[in-house]
Amino acid sequence: MAGLDADLIIVGAGPAGLTAAQYGARANLKVLVIEQMSPGGQILVIDQLENYPGVTEHISGYEFSLALYKQAQSFGASFLTDTVTSIKKADHFTVGLASGKTLTSFAVILATGSTPSLLGVSGEKEFVGKGVSYCATCDGSFFKNKKILVVGGGDAACEEARYLSNLTEKVVLIHRRDSFRAQKTLAERTIKNPKIEVRFNTVLKEIKGSDKVKSVVIENNKTNEIHEEETDAVFIFVGTTPRSSLARALGVELDEGGHIITNQKMETNISGFYAVGDIRADVFRQVVTAAADGAIAAHNASGYIDEAKS
Repeated sequence: MAGLDADLIIVGAGPAGLTAAQYGARANLKVLVIEQMSPGGQILVIDQLENYPGVTEHISGYEFSLALYKQAQSFGASFLTDTVTSIKKADHFTVGLASGKTLTSFAVILATGSTPSLLGVSGEKEFVGKGVSYCATCDGSFFKNKKILVVGGGDAACEEARYLSNLTEKVVLIHRRDSFRAQKTLAERTIKNPKIEVRFNTVLKEIKGSDKVKSVVIENNKTNEIHEEETDAVFIFVGTTPRSSLARALGVELDEGGHIITNQKMETNISGFYAVGDIRADVFRQVVTAAADGAIAAHNASGYIDEAKS
């Protein structure tokens, strides 16, 4: 199998992929990272990264991802901007790209992450970019001093509501349950924020408007009371959907939610194929766990590649 394009191809350049690139390159592997957009993944939309071990100064997701990217480069990892359209395996892996090229490697680490889940209510798709958003740091500035509705109850919803509260005097955060799923510190901080009105047991039924969002229909799921109120924007944070179509096509084992099943070595049921970060079946998804996944996968891929070469 001499003459392959890389020892290790990493698909995706979020924290998991970038950490895998660093550890792979440090193990003296020829590492190629393929990313269709800018390195960083979903961390790019984080305004302040405050719970990564050892990072005590305020740092944005962009700054953190840039540091990871430069670090991986400094150890010798190469980067390519393109979209992976297929992954196949025979004696080695063949990776197809949207540009028409194909690349080969001994092993592949999939780090494609996830995309924001849709709420699925009337008006949601129609008003995307017209008041409906899934990224506060991307679109929040368009709604300075406006009334904003946030939907969700996890870490992302609480963090993004806090960010938006710096832009306006009124943020309404609704959650369908009677308590947040977010980490306790985040939840308490959100509830105590004077600019955030928290409404539990509340669901969004419809988003209304003409050329842009004008109002929403919401329901209290305890009293069944339904009412309509004006708002200028709706920010939705109700989970994510894994980008696992490449793995599915390869025959990788997935769970019911479409996440890739791995063992503790980040190995899938396809030898030489690893999965890391948000795409992997796990109960806790944070930047620190994504980075750990990447390091573990690269370490084990290195051993696999050594055996393949010999």
